Amino acid sequence: MMILKVLLLDDSEQIFTVKPTILGKDFYSKVCCHLKLLEKEYFGLEFKNHSGNVWLELLKPVAKQVKNLGDVSFRFRVKFFPPDPGQLQKELTRYFFALHIKQDLANGRLPCNDSSAALLVSHILQSELGDFDEEVDIQQLKFKQYLPIQEGLCYKIMQLHKKHRGNSPADSDIHLLEITRKLDMYGIRPHPANDGEEMKIDLAVT
Repeated sequence: MMILKVLLLDDSEQIFTVKPTILGKDFYSKVCCHLKLLEKEYFGLEFKNHSGNVWLELLKPVAKQVKNLGDVSFRFRVKFFPPDPGQLQKELTRYFFALHIKQDLANGRLPCNDSSAALLVSHILQSELGDFDEEVDIQQLKFKQYLPIQEGLCYKIMQLHKKHRGNSPADSDIHLLEITRKLDMYGIRPHPANDGEEMKIDLAVT
């Protein structure tokens, strides 16, 4: 039997014991079953090989795609972004999308202006903390990084958080997705490259 590690969107790691001959689709189904995820067509398992980050192919055996299985961690991530997040039927699916957006926002993979960034974080705070409490917000923004650079936006974030009173975590996830889909970089993953003349560029893959 093989031991495979998967890093989930909440940054927890899950271990799966599978047969050496398992196909990509069967391994992916085991991960989705563990997560109780039904709308699995939007997600995938990513791993790093000699050419960079690649998606696990569903119709090939896992062992044929990964050389050193013991050294590889698969990452469960969003693979396809619907044009309208309203297409997502299940609350759990929207929750996973929201987790993915939080990660991209914190890592700088979802560039946006300060107003949009502050609004997104305000909905994240409502989801995580509930209704606005100034002392709680101050402590949360002090010790948790939601944006690559957030110090100058803390006051604006808190002022926006005040306006979300009464919203449930599920409501906050919907608002987060609605704002994100209007951003220029929604659903686009930039890949660093260069033009052969020392100029660095980003290739966007939709």
